[in-house]
Amino acid sequence: MTEVRVVPPDETLDLRQRVLRPHQTPDEVRASGDGMPGIGVYVDGALVATASVREEPMPGDPRDGDWRLRGMASEPEQRGRGFGAAALRAALDYARERGGRRVWCNARTPAIGFYVRHGFTVVGDEFDLPDAGPHYLAVVDLSRSGSM
Repeated sequence: MTEVRVVPPDETLDLRQRVLRPHQTPDEVRASGDGMPGIGVYVDGALVATASVREEPMPGDPRDGDWRLRGMASEPEQRGRGFGAAALRAALDYARERGGRRVWCNARTPAIGFYVRHGFTVVGDEFDLPDAGPHYLAVVDLSRSGSM
């Protein structure tokens, strides 16, 4: 059984640390996190994917209603089964329900295709984030994306 729900950030910490920041301790990941509730996707009670969003202006083009997507992670052995997409949909819905008009993220280069398939547009050139590698800025207009 698959369940998608809003959860406290510490409930997703282990997955985010293992997948996104294995070079950091859980405490370092917690300190660099957004502190916002996350979206958890569970299969038979086990967390398999997560994402979080918070209100934050997009760099270089801030607008009212901007939200930032962070901490997208899924268990490597569970990829390709739609769990990351479920986390993303729930995160976008969470932002939309709270007045979000646009969501942006720093998308890791290997994952940019995932974001584009889900309605995001790449803005600008690839850039490098220290300790996280190459990324692209990606954005989706919630008024156009509807429910994915």
